[in-house]
Amino acid sequence: MEKSVPLVCITESSPLLQEQDAKTSRWAFSHGFCGQKGRLLSVPDDEGAIAAWLFGMGKASETRDMATGLAAMALPEGIYTLEGGFEDPTAAALGFILGSYRFSSYKIFPRSPQLAFNSDIDRPEVDRLAQAAFIARDLINLPANDLGPEKLDAAIRRFAYDHEMSVTSFVGDELLVHGFPLVHTVGRASAEAPRLLDLTWGHASDPKVTVVGKGVTFDTGGLNLKSFDHMESMKCDMAGAANALGIAHAVISANLPVRLRVIVPIVESAVASSAFRPGDIIRARNGITVEIGFTDAEGRLILADALAYADEEAPVALIDLATLTGAAGVALGSDIAALYCTDDGFAASLCEQGTRWDDPVWRMPLWSDYEFMLSSEPADCNNFKSESFAGSITAALFLRKFVARSHLWAHFDIPGWTKRQTNSRPVGGTDHAIRAIYMALKHRKFYRNIP
Repeated sequence: MEKSVPLVCITESSPLLQEQDAKTSRWAFSHGFCGQKGRLLSVPDDEGAIAAWLFGMGKASETRDMATGLAAMALPEGIYTLEGGFEDPTAAALGFILGSYRFSSYKIFPRSPQLAFNSDIDRPEVDRLAQAAFIARDLINLPANDLGPEKLDAAIRRFAYDHEMSVTSFVGDELLVHGFPLVHTVGRASAEAPRLLDLTWGHASDPKVTVVGKGVTFDTGGLNLKSFDHMESMKCDMAGAANALGIAHAVISANLPVRLRVIVPIVESAVASSAFRPGDIIRARNGITVEIGFTDAEGRLILADALAYADEEAPVALIDLATLTGAAGVALGSDIAALYCTDDGFAASLCEQGTRWDDPVWRMPLWSDYEFMLSSEPADCNNFKSESFAGSITAALFLRKFVARSHLWAHFDIPGWTKRQTNSRPVGGTDHAIRAIYMALKHRKFYRNIP
């Protein structure tokens, strides 16, 4: 069996560096290594082979255990053991595993570095959270020619089968028969029929937690066609659906005491003679009439029907995830998911757990005074107004119109993609809010206090 190599994780000015043997300390200092974040330094043995690696975790006041992922992105193939003064060894191990991710469906990469687990690490937790993230990343990274509505449907059904979830679906004109006019409207121009999948798991007597994920497999913008620079990454517009599956995997793997439901409206936003138009008015599932101000604000339309459908059974928690607005990215960048929530306690738990598990979310205001931006003369509301401000807030306010019975609602406006590597996320399609939501459900157990 291959021998593991120590990866000694050191913060700037850490006593750990002084605690290494004199030879290692001199080697580090001679190479200018003092724990700078992301820096790796190999330490040779007497024969010139690598005896250990030193890895910089950055300033102690800013260090997060999951920064170990940066090491995994840079290390060569091999087996490594983590050493260092971690606050949570399980988080450090998870960061390393998440950083070792490679999307290899179309390109051969060198074998990823492997981690040797020790007794301080909760390996089942690491495995479930890593797999949850990888499920999301693998789906988001697939190009639209290999993940249209039909193939996303098939992937979700495979997931449901593997996780012993029941599946109900509405495809094509069945959407009109069963009351999903907005989903049908957005997806009808595609060569592949729009659809909605409804997955359930758990005991009917347990608290109902429902997760809705936006599944736009590619977004051209419709008749309000996107420019090239905005369309380039639109294969990731189904990141909400992918992350919803990641959450489901974590919840089911941990056997949390909830009755979980996952609802995914799936469309391709295409351009054809049957495409919906600016100025069209459609009556949503819950009876609200919506004037189409902008066809490229399609994600909120399919979510509106899905949320109204989920809301009908009044779950204790209704959560949705969507790559919904560029405005959220302008405000928070690609590292942080925007959170809108109707419950202060749950929002606080999400933010706390997100920070701890390198899955940051930031609570944004559901500012009702901006409702005027969604006003319409001929209809109950408009899906979009050409205001240059508060785009993420008004999108959330639009969605709120379709949630009435749920005990609490949390909406995540997520990036779904990162152009720079961070502590535990390589460049590309990525997970958002999975760990924050899972940990909030697991540790806060807020649902136990709701009748």
